[in-house]
Amino acid sequence: MVIRKESKSRKQRGKRTHGWGMGKKHRGAGNRGGRGRAGLGKRGAQKKTLPLSQGKKAVGKIANNNTGMEVVRNSSIIANTINLSKLSNQIENWVKSAKAKKTKDVYSVNLSKLGYDKLLSDGELDKKINITIMAHSVKAKEKLEAAGGKIQE
Repeated sequence: MVIRKESKSRKQRGKRTHGWGMGKKHRGAGNRGGRGRAGLGKRGAQKKTLPLSQGKKAVGKIANNNTGMEVVRNSSIIANTINLSKLSNQIENWVKSAKAKKTKDVYSVNLSKLGYDKLLSDGELDKKINITIMAHSVKAKEKLEAAGGKIQE
């Protein structure tokens, strides 16, 4: 049996760079221009994203708490949504102001003309309502049809 007198960790001994290439490398954050979003000065202006307060999503990269950096692109955002509960509460007012029609016990309303883009399923519906709208959730359509209404796109 051989007794080992030297330390077992002998990797890269005598190598000046220890596998990090040029001697300047592997010295800290200065090699990469700082940590995180540091160093975004005059020359880094093209990396900056648009402010999120402009009413639409920014283009570029933004920080995400869970996964680090997240790539964000402009996407079609459905801005104006309406729930079934609000629809049920508002339909009488819309009939009074001639924004909706009532024939017998069936209401008819064009939500697209009222500025809504999508119908969502939150709430209950107890009225028969025929709706014209661009988009709707599957549950909203099920609840509307269960109450006796229809959706036209």
